[in-house]
Amino acid sequence: MQDIASNPAATLAEELAAGRSLLQLLKDEQELLIKADVDGLNKATEEKSRLVGTMGELALRRHRSLAAAGHPASESGMQDWLNSLKDPKAGQQIRQTWSTLIELGSLAKELNRTNGMLIGQHMARTQNALYVLQGGQQGEQLYGPNGQATGPGGGRTLVVG
Repeated sequence: MQDIASNPAATLAEELAAGRSLLQLLKDEQELLIKADVDGLNKATEEKSRLVGTMGELALRRHRSLAAAGHPASESGMQDWLNSLKDPKAGQQIRQTWSTLIELGSLAKELNRTNGMLIGQHMARTQNALYVLQGGQQGEQLYGPNGQATGPGGGRTLVVG
């Protein structure tokens, strides 16, 4: 049996648990965005930051273990390490856990992208409302003294994804 310092699978169960928690939190965040629950979003953001930090630490430990085992400290290095496992039964369980973790990562990335789009929509509505309150008409395009567009659709844009 490998010692824990050179066993990249040592933290996979923790990573998987954190990944599942993050995925659920992103689903909850989406509901909060739909409801425009600012207080709930603030709490969710704090928890999301904590979970992402935990996952980053666990991934770093896995990468260090991969390097100690003589493999690249990356996801492809993890696949190389999995391919080098001799015990088919233990290897199958580790492969399944790794596959599930990768799948969770893809789902979380998509949910995060969708949530970012919802945030962008909220920001656009808020900007439009502020513009109207400041005397402009919704959708009206104005130009400032420097020739740059101002108001809705002008100025800086936010790229999410």
